[in-house]
Amino acid sequence: MIITMVIAALAVPKVLSMVKELRTSGEARDLNGAILLAKMRAAANFARARVYANLSTNTYHIEWEQSGSTAWTEEGGDQYLAKGVTFGYGSLTTPPSSSQTTLSQATACDGVANTACILFNSRGVPVTSLGVPTGNYALYVTDGSVVTGVTVSATGLTKIWRTEAAAANWKQR
Repeated sequence: MIITMVIAALAVPKVLSMVKELRTSGEARDLNGAILLAKMRAAANFARARVYANLSTNTYHIEWEQSGSTAWTEEGGDQYLAKGVTFGYGSLTTPPSSSQTTLSQATACDGVANTACILFNSRGVPVTSLGVPTGNYALYVTDGSVVTGVTVSATGLTKIWRTEAAAANWKQR
């Protein structure tokens, strides 16, 4: 019985660490799916589409705006991040290689504080609010010990990255 208790005592911290990592990587995969869906919606509807992240409430959703319209239509409702996972990258300052010029969440949605939007034009190309193509979009999530992010290149290609929160040693997933 003592041997079983010793083995369990050694295994529990490792299992808890794995569960935390699975939460952040799962959220990054979900964000990646939402980003790709927004890109497809933009091209399929010949409209602009975006992933709208509320950094304060740790929620995100997809919106689209028909050509000539000024109103965004929400699709599917808010998705909540898992318990213990928040948008952010802690004290890191270095972005993943060949992704962003400086580490940051995507730009604010329509100038609204504590939001981040990844916007696609009607051809599925990531663009700024002024319609200029960009490869500087990313959304990062963390649980305090691990940071996982999704970056979007100028061609719309997405990549998922992971690093420990203590040091920027990004590895593509």
